[in-house]
Amino acid sequence: MKLYIVPTPVGNLDDMTFRAIKVLKEVDFILAEDTRTSSVLLKHFEISNKLIPHHKYNEHQSLMAIIERLLAGQQGAVISDAGTPGLSDPGFLIVRECVSKGIEVECLPGATAAIPALVNSGLPMDRFCFEGFLPQKKGRQTRLNSLKEESRTMVFYESPYRVLKTLEQFVVIFGPDRLASVSREISKIHNETKYGTLEQLVSYFAENEPRGEFVIVVCGLKK
Repeated sequence: MKLYIVPTPVGNLDDMTFRAIKVLKEVDFILAEDTRTSSVLLKHFEISNKLIPHHKYNEHQSLMAIIERLLAGQQGAVISDAGTPGLSDPGFLIVRECVSKGIEVECLPGATAAIPALVNSGLPMDRFCFEGFLPQKKGRQTRLNSLKEESRTMVFYESPYRVLKTLEQFVVIFGPDRLASVSREISKIHNETKYGTLEQLVSYFAENEPRGEFVIVVCGLKK
């Protein structure tokens, strides 16, 4: 009995590892965030294993049935639409339950958007914190205020619809002169990173409509 956490490409399909393909071909079942999206990926790599929907809307209800399959001796894998499951994607609940039940869990190394964006940023990376997606409404201001004194480099995920608003809020919280980078479409054809102060980045995206999936990296407070 074993559960594999399998990263999938965030953009370029060539980022899929040989081991990830091997595991997905050998397990008894695959838990997928969106079976339609994952079916395209699996078909590309000639993987025909059974797909089971496992997303934020059903993970509480389906959890125990999955655990029972694993306890019965089956092996499973978790994949998300892109990147590493559990990082701003479903995965945490099933991993926590497996650990509590003594079921072996192994996360394969692989694609994630956060690390390439951090390395591309040119900002200090010896110490950093991953903040993922900020709350859209309730708790957003509280979270931002809690980061005012953060000295580590901060990594955020953001959708194209909120990039400008988020950068404007960062100007208020961190100051207009704080250095940052904004990366979009990591590993895809239109992958690019913009650098500058938060004020400069606000000006850029006010004139250039954000498109794609974004990672914002913000320098920590200098103490």
